[in-house]
Amino acid sequence: MSAAVPSFAPAGRPDRRRSLLGFTTVETLVTLGIAGILGLAGLSLLDLGSVDLLVAQQDLQGCLEQAVFQARAMGRPVTVAPAGEGGGPGIIPVRLPRKVSWGKPPRIPMPPGMDPTVRAASAGEAHPRITITPRRTATASAWFLNDGREAVCFRLSGHGHLQVLRYRLRSLRWERVG
Repeated sequence: MSAAVPSFAPAGRPDRRRSLLGFTTVETLVTLGIAGILGLAGLSLLDLGSVDLLVAQQDLQGCLEQAVFQARAMGRPVTVAPAGEGGGPGIIPVRLPRKVSWGKPPRIPMPPGMDPTVRAASAGEAHPRITITPRRTATASAWFLNDGREAVCFRLSGHGHLQVLRYRLRSLRWERVG
């Protein structure tokens, strides 16, 4: 009968046979368990509901900036309108995701320093057609998009500078974007 000879490695050196074997099942399961818990914690912080609003925000912001440049270059007004309302010269179509609509929900407060919208409030809806003139003025100075939970406000100054604000549900306040 041969007895198993224990292997002793010198201090500070790993056992060669142990390093060739790899990880044990218990070590692997513990690692996967920790990774799963961290993944769930990260997933709970991820808010996928506002992705549609972010896409709409970036699309409308790009369309408004493009309209300002086109109006100045062509010397005539350019309109940003929903994609389903037809196109043509001087019209830039914008397509909103299904879950995003024009306007500000009543439960969301106005951005700081901004008076309540008069025309949209009296009509009960927002105006999706935005006309930009060569002098960088527009049919209105503010527009809202919302997904039912959060909102985005676009403000156009008299000098044609676009300011984008986003109402965050988790902080219950408006934050400047970009």
